[in-house]
Amino acid sequence: MRVTTGKARGTPLKAPAGQLTRPTADKVKEALFNIIQFEIADAAVLDLFAGSGQLGIEALSRGASRAVFVDHREDACAVVRENLRRTRLEGQGSVVRADYAAYLNSCRDTFQLILLDPPYAETFLENSIKKLVEIDILQSGGIIGLERPVGKDFPLEFSGYSRSRDYKYGKTLLTFYRKV
Repeated sequence: MRVTTGKARGTPLKAPAGQLTRPTADKVKEALFNIIQFEIADAAVLDLFAGSGQLGIEALSRGASRAVFVDHREDACAVVRENLRRTRLEGQGSVVRADYAAYLNSCRDTFQLILLDPPYAETFLENSIKKLVEIDILQSGGIIGLERPVGKDFPLEFSGYSRSRDYKYGKTLLTFYRKV
């Protein structure tokens, strides 16, 4: 696992130990960021379910202005902090140890890009996007990018958002919602 492009290109990233974190494959991550490459410059980014922080770090490396990394596990938060130091991007990132729902319930910030890559077997994806639509922290024209497994049903539309087509990479689907 490494940063694929930008000012931290090639920097190897650590992942939390154990099987609780499923890092996004480099080819999927690169595809995700190639799809939204013109949306990243100076963006405020929320990396919900941060794990290693690789998605938010990739966004920072590609020109995002700042990123908030949220994970409920202390070991994951420690790895995100270390990866920010490794990439010399620690001044642009803040790490929050919190359950995603608790963070979203208290969030008063807004973002241009929200990245969701929660554990596949849970309902975190459905619940988090419903909450994001409800609390309205995505700026007008902003994007929610999500990763999900092939075969996982997901609502097609949310009020106030347009949906892109799905992009398939092996057993992974990438889907993007834009706030209209």
